[in-house]
This record gives sequence, structure tokens and C-alpha cells, in this order.
Amino acid sequence: MKTLFKKNNPAEKQLIFNKAYLQKEAMIVMDAAMSVMSFNDEAQEVLRSVLKHGSTFLIDHFIRKKDSEILKDAIKTTLSKGVVYNNISGRMKTISGQGISMLFSTYPLYSDRKTIQGFVLSFRPFENKANDSFNNSVLKEQQSLLEALPEGVFTINTKWQVASFNKTAEKITGYTRKEVLGRYCWEVFRSDLCELGCPLKDALETGKAGTQQDVRILKKKGGPQTILVNTGVLRDDQGLIVGAVETFRTLTGEIKPSKSVNDSHAFSDIIGQSKPIMRLFKVLPDIAASEANVFLTGESGTGKELFAHSIHNNSTRSKHPFVAVNCSALAETLLESELFGHEKSAFTGATKAKSGRFELVKRGTLFLDEIGELKPSLQIKLLRVLEQREFERVGGTIPIPLEARIICATNKDLSKALEEGSFRKDFYYRLRTVPIIIPPLRDRRDDIPLLVNYFISAFNSTFKKKVKGVDKAVMDLFFDYHWPGNVRELERTIEHAFVFVKGPVILSDNLPQLDVFNQTTLSEVSHSNRIHLTPEKVVQALKRSKGKKKDAALLLGISRTSLWRKMKVFDLLN
Repeated sequence: MKTLFKKNNPAEKQLIFNKAYLQKEAMIVMDAAMSVMSFNDEAQEVLRSVLKHGSTFLIDHFIRKKDSEILKDAIKTTLSKGVVYNNISGRMKTISGQGISMLFSTYPLYSDRKTIQGFVLSFRPFENKANDSFNNSVLKEQQSLLEALPEGVFTINTKWQVASFNKTAEKITGYTRKEVLGRYCWEVFRSDLCELGCPLKDALETGKAGTQQDVRILKKKGGPQTILVNTGVLRDDQGLIVGAVETFRTLTGEIKPSKSVNDSHAFSDIIGQSKPIMRLFKVLPDIAASEANVFLTGESGTGKELFAHSIHNNSTRSKHPFVAVNCSALAETLLESELFGHEKSAFTGATKAKSGRFELVKRGTLFLDEIGELKPSLQIKLLRVLEQREFERVGGTIPIPLEARIICATNKDLSKALEEGSFRKDFYYRLRTVPIIIPPLRDRRDDIPLLVNYFISAFNSTFKKKVKGVDKAVMDLFFDYHWPGNVRELERTIEHAFVFVKGPVILSDNLPQLDVFNQTTLSEVSHSNRIHLTPEKVVQALKRSKGKKKDAALLLGISRTSLWRKMKVFDLLN
């Protein structure tokens, strides 16, 4: 192997690199003033005329301007923060005047454990037919395919600049392709995760695809939008990572109401006109304006995270991050580290210190979903954090102040857990300063038409169709179905219908093959009974059944849901 550094250079003892890797790398060691301290034979071969010990290394002399700016920013960050940058693509001019595509990397050079005295610049050539990190001809061939997708798609190069942007991405974000090409992706999407855990960064660093991640972005006009993201890396013919791709679609439960939704029927991203929802609309502004902990309860699919987002967005903390943690999705051994963070060597595998969600959220809102799944041991620790408003990293001793607001949620009835002692009473009452019970869809059936129209409007945009509404028979089925999956199930049902609907109206044949949609739910009701049912008959049946709707429905020969609908028509619900 060729000598990496000139003899008697003190920097040689400070750097340890993989020898096999260095055989392909040209490397230059420089101090903070860009003065050359040392270089290897590969660097000398490429830049013989400009490479001298003690001379100032002028990047602009051998790297084209638009690439040198990126590289200089990377060097500046390496010197100030010790950040390592890998595979920054650019064009270099050799001593013969030939332009060659290179991949540059920067590494900090330490004089002691904390002081950065300079940096190492490494570079190696790679084949790049398009004179950039992307093969533009391939992108052009794929553009027509990308435009046909119902999902937003964009790609970035290794400089984090947007290289392509399809029409669906334009529609979701509000930006045109012309406005975003060449810009840094974080300038376009402005997501909370751009700092806390970017999916594209994970893909570029690990080379692995990421799937189904919720990301909250800001659209061009400033409105928040939650999208579901999938990511992957792009490689050239040599297998080198030259960029990343992200596909995304909106979570329709989070979309702003369409123009057809009256302001009185919506609060932030929540839509409804039923009495249970309208009661919540009255108190949500006061809850959002307060700093109190909120405890959300409701069945799966009722939109607990949507309510948490709305409270955050309408609070004084809206400019700060909203961070969600699913307490049931993480192993018990990892949950404490995920929440509080950990110090280096705190446990096996902790190779470096890590900030937890409590620390990353700062002055924002921390949403703890499925809080009922927490083990008593962690409940005690969380209770102490809530009481003292400070916490420590796992393996740490320095108290960190808790600045975030806490919103918790569960789909469990915790009364049994409280009786059994599996959920601590003191922890429960500390969390539920402001309890909110989100009603299931079967208890807010007046919202079904509004939600159906809202989802149709959203999916028309996604599927590029012009559906006007649903058939009356379909709406009748929706009213009679008990919706165990709540609003989420209704959304998925409409989405399923959009796959198969051909005309302007959704028909029964377009619905998923659920048992309830394959039978006549009102078959037990004779046509004559439905026509001649009067308010007096309903009142009489309710009196005979002592107010029990199920028994009254049997007396009338109709279903319980049909009785509810008749009571609504006859104004007997109060």
C-alpha cells in the first residue's frame, strides 16, 4: 500500500482509517486555515501542480463553482461541529484540464479529544454520464411513470437538492415543480422531522428503505398536512448511492375541510355536526389555550391523534414540534431510552449518547398514545417526571427540565386496570387533568354524510376521479352499520369504493365484501311497517320497553339503528 502521509507528520498518528478503502482514496490533510499539512500519493497524482506543503488550498481553483459552495459549507460544519460528510458529488479539474466526476468526503482532525485543528478531505472518481449525481436520462424515461402515480413522488441528490417532483407532489404541497427543483428538500417540506429524524436521512445513511412513516409538513401557504411516507435510495451502475426517493400520500383524516364544509362544522382538522362533536368543539379552544395535561379516551379509529394534533395546532406551542410515541409499539426495554434518551455505555449497545423524545420535543407537545400499555415500573418514573417537571437520561445524572406539554390517549377502559392495580391511580389522576371522551362513529351518525362527502372530495384528488356522491342505498347501509373501526373504517371503505367506482356515484357493488354490506340490513322490517311507523307508535314502544331501545326495536319489528333514525326524524332523541 502506498504511504498515506509524508513522514514525520504528527497528524499521521491521529487518524485511523480502513486500509482497503484508502487504496482508492485521494486524501489531503489541512488545518482550519486551509493550509496543506499532508497528502497521499493519490492526491498528488491528481493535483500535482497545486498541492504543496504549507500552501493555501483554494477549492474554487479545481472544483466548479456550484459544487465548491456545497463542499465549503460541509468543510465549515466539519471544522465547527466535527460532522463527517460522505459522498458529496462534484466535478474536479485535473492538472491536464480534464473534468472528472468525484465523490468528496470530509473528516474532522483533532489535536486532542475535544479540539478540532483541521480536517481531512478525501475524494475518488466515479462514472457519471449526466455530470451530476443522477443519471438524468433515466429520470426522463421514468418521468411519465411518476406522473401517472396517485402518490406524490420526489427525488433528491446527495446534496439534498430536489431533482424531480411529480404532479401529485405539486398538488399535495402547493409548490410547482419549477419552484422546488434545485432547492434543499427541508426548505420545501419544513417538517418537524427534518431535525428530529428525517426518513430520507435514514435512507441515505443506512441504504435501507423506510415504509409507512407519518410526517407532518407545511404546505406552500403555511397550512399543516400529515403525509404517509415511504423512502428508498437511488444507486448508479456501480452501486454507489447517488440520491434518495420519497413517495407520499395524504392521511385524509388530517386534511383540512373542503370548501363544502361549513366553518361551524369543523374545528381545525376535525369535521362534525353531531351533538357529541359540537359539544367538543365548544371546549376544545379553551383546552388548546391552556397548558394542562389532556387525557384522550376513545375506541380505535375515532381519531385520538387527530384531536391531539388539533389541540397542539391551536395552542401557543404550535410553532414547536409535535412528537408522537406509541407506547405499545416499542419493547419495554427500549421505551425508557426512547422517552428519556440515554448516555453512552448506559446499556449494551449504547455506543453513543442519544436524546429522547422528552428532550427532542423541547417546548412542543408530546403525544403518548396507548398509555394504558405502560408497565407499572415505567408509570412510576413518568409520574415522577410529571410531578418534578424534570428527567434524566438513562445512565445519566444531570437533570433535564421538562418543557413539553403532555397529551395521552388510550382505547382501553382503564377502570378494570385501576381495580387490578396494573395501572396506578396516582399516575392516572395526574394525567387526566382534562379528560376528553371521543365518541365512536355509531354515536355520531349525523356526521356520516359530512364525513362521506369530505372523503369523496379528498379521494377525487388522489384518484383523479369525479365522484359526486353515494347512492341512497349505500348511505342507508352506512347509517345501519355499527362501524367497529369508526372513522378510520369509513375512510378505508370509501377508499376501497374509489378503486372500483366507474361513474359519478358510488354503488353498493363498489363497497368492500363485508357481511353487513352483503345483506339487507332492514330485511326484518316489512315495507308497510316502515311506511306507517308513526311517532305515537315509537313512543308507545319505548314506554313498554322502559326506554330500552333494543327491546323497543323488537316490539316495532325494526333494527335498533332504524329505531334511532326514526327517533331522530320524529325529534324524540332528547
